[in-house]
Amino acid sequence: MTPVGILAASTFTSTEVLSLVYLLAASMFILGLKGLSSPKSARRGNFIAAGGMAIAIVASLTRIHPHATQVILILIAVVIGASVGAISARKVKMTAMPQMVAAFNGVGGGAAATVAVIEYLRLGVPGRGAVVTAISTVLSVAIGAVSFSGSIIAFSKLQEILTGVPITYKGQQIVNGLVFAAIAVIAVYLIAIGTGTVLLAVLLVLALVLGVAFVLPIGGADMPVVISLLNAFTGLAVAASGFELGNTVLIVGGTLVGASGTLLTKMMSDSMGRSIGNVLFAAVGKVTADAGTGAAAGTNQSVRSGNSDDIGVMLAYSKKVIVVPGYGLAVAQAQHAVRDLARALEAKGAEVTYAIHPVAGRMPGHMNVLLAEADVPYDQLKEMDEINDDFRNADVVLVVGANDVVNPAARNEATSPIYGMPILNADEAKNIVFLKRSMRPGFAGVDNPLLYDPKTIMLFGDAKDSLLKLISAVKAA
Repeated sequence: MTPVGILAASTFTSTEVLSLVYLLAASMFILGLKGLSSPKSARRGNFIAAGGMAIAIVASLTRIHPHATQVILILIAVVIGASVGAISARKVKMTAMPQMVAAFNGVGGGAAATVAVIEYLRLGVPGRGAVVTAISTVLSVAIGAVSFSGSIIAFSKLQEILTGVPITYKGQQIVNGLVFAAIAVIAVYLIAIGTGTVLLAVLLVLALVLGVAFVLPIGGADMPVVISLLNAFTGLAVAASGFELGNTVLIVGGTLVGASGTLLTKMMSDSMGRSIGNVLFAAVGKVTADAGTGAAAGTNQSVRSGNSDDIGVMLAYSKKVIVVPGYGLAVAQAQHAVRDLARALEAKGAEVTYAIHPVAGRMPGHMNVLLAEADVPYDQLKEMDEINDDFRNADVVLVVGANDVVNPAARNEATSPIYGMPILNADEAKNIVFLKRSMRPGFAGVDNPLLYDPKTIMLFGDAKDSLLKLISAVKAA
């Protein structure tokens, strides 16, 4: 007999059994979240959390007691949702994973807001004794709508439907402040007075507008932080829905997502050497023509380019090689090629490690996921603080599709938009090899003086093709 069956056959009431099942699901959420803290245990943590969610869904359905028609509709919705999720997870390329995360997050926020509106219309105006219901309804509508529309803009920027450059206009922050103030006033009125379906609709529209206005002025390079913050918003909206529906597992799950998303947002901001306020309101990346106007931007600067044969020989005789992956690695789908190059170097006696910057890629943990897909050993993935002191001992640093995370302007140029951002100390290595398509700046739109360093060799071309040529050269050396 299953644990649920044993509980059902015991002296517990149905309500008590449901609470215990919810406790089991919540515990699995926590264990799953703990597993996600390390690449080595992330896969197991994901399965545990997914199992907890399946238990929570089944347990929640037992409370509804729907009619046959409703059961059919629920099953149809589950099949459609599961199919979309499964197909997306299988078909979406790794380069589009951040967009998928943004889209799924937006769906979660939109669902929370929709449930809140439907419950408000179904139950009518909450009475004076239903203050908690009124507060949770208003918060779920407002926060969920902001997350929904904000995630759509984040998706559009990442998908390049909209420009990654911040979209601003004069007095924008004042307008945003007024919209936020209007939302706050309407929310207080709805909670205190408890009337106004029309006002709830106005609140919903204003929250959708605020979500768009909130994300538009944020540059594409800061999208990982925005995605993390919007994920926290969705968690809070779901938690608020839990109070509205009296569903414990929604409260626990939403709170976990909200708390972890908030902590991750703070950690990522700290990793960039910037405050959350600076990330959200400074419009970093808007001015690109004068960005990083130090030595690197001079028109008389030249770069040293090389060929795969010469660089392959240099790599083959290196004892310590550090790979710095970036978004360009994902674009070229070169994760398997870089793994094969590492194995070829290891066969020559070299030590190979991967330096992972906290904001490399387009979403939190993007590089970890990318390299894990290629079966790169977890112990070779080193976080910035762990590996930064090792760069001075590296014979070669191989930068594959990265730019901003190794840009010394963050250290040396006070006028640079990324000044103060902690970077990987790639410039301290004996030799630096950049695999790039062109001299185009990184996602932040800031030129990189490391490209002009005498120790730097440029290997232009598609990252995957370049890596395959390097593999052949290393093996032949």
